[in-house]
Amino acid sequence: MISEIQTNHKAVAFTFDDGPNPIYTPQVLEIFKEVSGRATFFMIGKHMLNHPELVSQVTEQMHEIGNHTYSHPKLTELSSTECAEEILTTDKIIKELTGTKPKTFRPPFIDYNNETVSMVKKLDYHMISGVNFEATDWEMPGVDHIVTKTRNQVRNGSIFLFHDGFGDRSQTIEAVRFLATELTSQGYQLVTVSELISLKNK
Repeated sequence: MISEIQTNHKAVAFTFDDGPNPIYTPQVLEIFKEVSGRATFFMIGKHMLNHPELVSQVTEQMHEIGNHTYSHPKLTELSSTECAEEILTTDKIIKELTGTKPKTFRPPFIDYNNETVSMVKKLDYHMISGVNFEATDWEMPGVDHIVTKTRNQVRNGSIFLFHDGFGDRSQTIEAVRFLATELTSQGYQLVTVSELISLKNK
């Protein structure tokens, strides 16, 4: 499970779970267009099927799409067959909608076991976590809380975890807009997770 990358490059990765969402995903895209940055979207398979046009927009704007399962279950509560189906179905959807195989995976709720790890290895995925769990953007704790707790984790190679799907994500959008602008002004590159991994110190 990768939560940050050891790198000398002044680069960080913003990631967004649970989309695509017709209200919030376009706002995230606009933020990153304004700062000339890239992000990684860990998408849910069934949401991708509901909003293929958003998948296309994300792909066209050179962001990364990672696998976040088909229906967002706790994988440790599933049988090995059900777990495989959740991951493989979304792998197929991403390939069909984007033309490329996903390289990254994030288990819902960061909940995984040995079977999950085995499946991820077979698919040659990197399993991704994040450093700013204290931001708890999914709980709507307030913009200042999200910004402060994320800012405390800013360093070369940080991976930040946010959400653009399920419920009201307006606080996340406002916090990310502020953080993306602030970090860019400080000289940080905003890159995809796969790009960040490629910058890892040898």
